[in-house]
Amino acid sequence: MTNSPFRDDVLAGKSAFIAGGTSGINLGIAKRFAALGAKVAVAGRNPEKAAAAAAEIGSGALGLSADVRDYGAIRAAMEQAHHANGPFDIVISGAAGNFLAPALGMSANAFRTVIDIDLNGTFNVFRGCHDLLAADASVIAITAPQGENAMTMQAHACAAKAGINRLIGVLALEWGPHVRVNGISPGPIEGTEGMARLAPDATLKAAHEARIAMKRWGTCHEVAEAAVFLSTSAASYVTGTVIDVDGGTSKGDAARAV
Repeated sequence: MTNSPFRDDVLAGKSAFIAGGTSGINLGIAKRFAALGAKVAVAGRNPEKAAAAAAEIGSGALGLSADVRDYGAIRAAMEQAHHANGPFDIVISGAAGNFLAPALGMSANAFRTVIDIDLNGTFNVFRGCHDLLAADASVIAITAPQGENAMTMQAHACAAKAGINRLIGVLALEWGPHVRVNGISPGPIEGTEGMARLAPDATLKAAHEARIAMKRWGTCHEVAEAAVFLSTSAASYVTGTVIDVDGGTSKGDAARAV
């Protein structure tokens, strides 16, 4: 692929497990990993979507059905991938839920659902994979600018992503030196379900773009390149870090409320 600093075989032989890898940013990462030689397994709640994602990825990818909110289910999916592809060199936790609502306009159950998918799901994936990891493995959480910046209509996402960011730091301390734990914080990314919900019309999209330093939305490929970097020896001394891939969304005026 053009505009990439990575060799086409940079992930050859690596085993990667991607929770939430059946759509959007995470599917883009899975496809990029496979193109660079990795053995890829993706997991999502919907069995049909998981099978379709595996077919789209190609290269013998596995599509597994599991809900990250269910520790036993995600652990079983990881054991299946581990049996097929060997110890994980890379694990990505990317399942997420979001919608626009003021704090007084959402139910306690709605708030809890996002916490359960995003924060509890990330813990379940990382806790469940630990004894299935290869030496010097890289685990990556997909977080968001809401983890550092308060945004109206986003109490649930802000709380969940802030928790993920602190979890990254704690696990980096507890699991070093043989496991690196990092995060990627994508800003507005073209073609994702999340942005379709947060900016469903041209007016809202233009408002988002006006607050971004680079004045455009990003692409799944740009996020995937950050994931590749964190999965290679180029990032061998990087842990406990969240990399912003957001075009400057989280800086200055760009960090204002939705």
